[in-house]
Amino acid sequence: MKVRIKRIDKDLPLPIYQTKGAVGCDLYARVTTKIEPKTVERIPSNVIIETPPGYMFVVASRGSTPFKKGLMPPHGIGIGDQDFWGPDDEYDIAVYNYTGKEVIVERGERIAQGIFVPVQRAEWEEVEEVGEESRGKFGSTKHY
Repeated sequence: MKVRIKRIDKDLPLPIYQTKGAVGCDLYARVTTKIEPKTVERIPSNVIIETPPGYMFVVASRGSTPFKKGLMPPHGIGIGDQDFWGPDDEYDIAVYNYTGKEVIVERGERIAQGIFVPVQRAEWEEVEEVGEESRGKFGSTKHY
């Protein structure tokens, strides 16, 4: 799949798949960013990506980031829409510093990963009744 991309700073690399089996490409910090304890900050990723029709671009934490940096996404994941592709639509990586100390993310550091995921839009069919038996509310999975 070919995807159109624009780098803000040409001195930093394009997102890279680090191994042959990697499904996520690494995203890099465009600027050195200081994240104070217990705060949320945005780190510019250096890229504007034209997500192809039928896909979303998911921005997720790298598996090592919480352990190495004490940072995690404050919202779980970031979802990049297909129409997020304007001249000012650089992806920012939102991070929450859950530690008690200041964290520095250096320019050029791999800080997140991006994954293209196929999607479909729902066409809603409103009904008056649903299934015959409820499986329970949130957190109440029944084991059969």
